[in-house]
Amino acid sequence: MRSGTAGEVFLVFLRLGLTSFGGPIAHLGFFHRELVERRQWVTESQYAQLLALCQFLPGPASSQLGFALGLLRARWSGAIAAFLAFTLPSALLLFGFAALLPQLSGPTGTAAIHGLKLVALAVVAHGVMTMARQLCPDAQRAGIAAAATVIILLSGQAWVQVLAVALGGTAGLYLCRDAKPASGGEMSLPHGPRAGWVLLGTFVLLLVGLPLLTGAGTPVALFEAFYRAGALVFGGGHVVLPLLEESVVGAGWVSADDFLAGYGAAQAVPGPMFSFAAYLGARMPGTDGAVATYGAASIASRYRRM
Repeated sequence: MRSGTAGEVFLVFLRLGLTSFGGPIAHLGFFHRELVERRQWVTESQYAQLLALCQFLPGPASSQLGFALGLLRARWSGAIAAFLAFTLPSALLLFGFAALLPQLSGPTGTAAIHGLKLVALAVVAHGVMTMARQLCPDAQRAGIAAAATVIILLSGQAWVQVLAVALGGTAGLYLCRDAKPASGGEMSLPHGPRAGWVLLGTFVLLLVGLPLLTGAGTPVALFEAFYRAGALVFGGGHVVLPLLEESVVGAGWVSADDFLAGYGAAQAVPGPMFSFAAYLGARMPGTDGAVATYGAASIASRYRRM
């Protein structure tokens, strides 16, 4: 695997952050086309391993995958560059959503958003077909993939995704013993187990300790609410919405109408769905809400990938 620079990673992910419409599933297709097919930063096998790991973890899978790809390409500076470049465009767009709302709510804006979703659908379909050819070359692996798809579609529950991953791994132990492993699957990480344990401990410490500090004021309570949402919810941005609504609307920080308007805006902008947190923070009283909110969601999603 060739190494790169943080500047290179930043520019590539900035382009993705400005053009990746369609939500987290579409982002995975964009990543595959840009970083596996075109630039060959990682192999098909490495991409599949990283994707499986990010899908298994709670929080935003596409942002986690981008962070991991930046880490492999340019070490820690590349990881941070990838995360910032991919997430900041959508966060900044949502900051300015209030001023642009009249233009986006008309027929022209609705038609443009629908067109972007159709383009994203084509990208997703292409990415799925390419990965299927590479990762499911025989009946056993194709059968496992098909069974996992049926289980997830029929259940509709976020936790079933974790169950499908576990069942797929178990089935693979018995059905794929003689399968030839994909070449190029080895990855050299720029850190050792010690760094991973330190970061995991920090993640748990914040998860346990922040609720004890919520009485210190609204900024801390706000930070804790969004850190908890980013750290505990499986299934991506849409699944986290009920918890966010309970936290911010129930507490009186944001009105129900503002919450729904922001959700609609988050659907229209490129980049990760969880940048919706930036909008919610900006709608709260005071000037520090957006920083605390976006920072909490960012920290929670980063710590889990170490």
